[in-house]
Amino acid sequence: MNNKSTSMSRFDLPTTEIYLIDAATLQLVDVNPAARQNLGYDLASLMAMTPLELAPGVDRLELRTLLDGIGEEAGAQAQLRTRHRRRNGSTYPVKLCFLRIVRDGRSLFLAIGDDLSLEMAYQARFDAVVNHTPGLVYQFVLHGDGSVAFPYLSEGCGALLGLSVAELQQDPSRFAGLILPEDRKGYQDAMLASKDTLSGWNWEGRIWIEAWHDVKWISLRATPLALDGGGMQWDGIMTNITASKLEQEEARRSRARLAELTEHIEQVKEQERTRIAREIHDDLGGNLTAIKMALAMLAARLPDDPALLEKADYLDQLVDRSIEAVHRISLDLRPGTLDLGIVAALEWQAREFEKQLGIACVFRGVDKDIELDEDHASALFRIFQEALTNIAKHAGATRVTVSLRRQRQHLTLSICDNGRGISPADRLKPHSFGLRGMSERARALGGTLTLSPSPGGGTMVAVKIRLAAPAPARTTQPTEA
Repeated sequence: MNNKSTSMSRFDLPTTEIYLIDAATLQLVDVNPAARQNLGYDLASLMAMTPLELAPGVDRLELRTLLDGIGEEAGAQAQLRTRHRRRNGSTYPVKLCFLRIVRDGRSLFLAIGDDLSLEMAYQARFDAVVNHTPGLVYQFVLHGDGSVAFPYLSEGCGALLGLSVAELQQDPSRFAGLILPEDRKGYQDAMLASKDTLSGWNWEGRIWIEAWHDVKWISLRATPLALDGGGMQWDGIMTNITASKLEQEEARRSRARLAELTEHIEQVKEQERTRIAREIHDDLGGNLTAIKMALAMLAARLPDDPALLEKADYLDQLVDRSIEAVHRISLDLRPGTLDLGIVAALEWQAREFEKQLGIACVFRGVDKDIELDEDHASALFRIFQEALTNIAKHAGATRVTVSLRRQRQHLTLSICDNGRGISPADRLKPHSFGLRGMSERARALGGTLTLSPSPGGGTMVAVKIRLAAPAPARTTQPTEA
């Protein structure tokens, strides 16, 4: 394509106003269709005019000085912002870019005009949307030399940060100064991570508003854009999340208080179970034993009457069954083996499980005994009982392996079965009180409870708690002789 056809194709662009102006007389030589349509004049009328008639606000001397200042070198140009007046008297903002050209040996100025009214309408709409957006819409730039700037800040700046747009743009470092010292490292790390990976910059932290003597939580979300020279620009929004953070903190405190209450209730329950178990075993068990002995004495002195002997034998069996019931209830309330230590109690419960359900239950423990306080031992034993109950009800297992091991200051109890396993959906059921109770007991111990697939199929329940630090050895001072 030759130069002339290229010029004509640019000249006929529908969205850009283009004017050819005689360099000597400033008379319009040609005007493209977009300009004619926008101005409302035909070509003949425009060719009888000068740019000064289209832009009455521009002084002739001012325009001549501007145009004469355009040099002959390639790329030389001058710009002018003014308002064009249409044939009907209305005006619109326009930006004109002037260049020197030579056409058919004639010295001309080429003026390329952009109608700014549409751009201004878009800007007004953008500003309206931004200024009604909760929070602060902003642009943040980190230059290659480490300096920072806020090229754009919405009107929400003052309400969120307590600083005006002018104050923050004049001294952009003031924003980092608002951040509480303990949160600044997280802010910097998040910014640099976003810069290095070109990923979103997401950060939440606290700022101190001196004007209001108040701390606010803010959320920052921004998208990065690499700039020339090693700089980075982020376009984003900051919002005030103080209310939601306070709600989260209150919820956390409520959960902590609930956990403390749950732990206290469990301790009280265990203490009450222990008391009842001992009273049943000592008082009721002792009375039943005395009754059995008295029955034996009476039976030995009864006359040789089959009916009386049969009645005495029935009473003796009834007392035996009552003694067995007392023993069983006492064990259910609190196994006496707990007094012998947690290892002995777990071994006993494993044997009882195997004997009652016919499911092989292997217990493995390296230590003969592990020192635990009474509350911790009871809680760990109840978790073990609940795990075995779940296996009996739901697992369909034929073998259970129990492991108790101590690793430095931690104690881990693992219960593995070879059953059908537990699905993630079953863990989330709202009525899974057994699992929830086990987890709450573990948390009350300052530990954790995890559910995972067992190496041989089925499910593994693992409880890990921290052991109390051993008491420091007491040093004795030598006595003087």
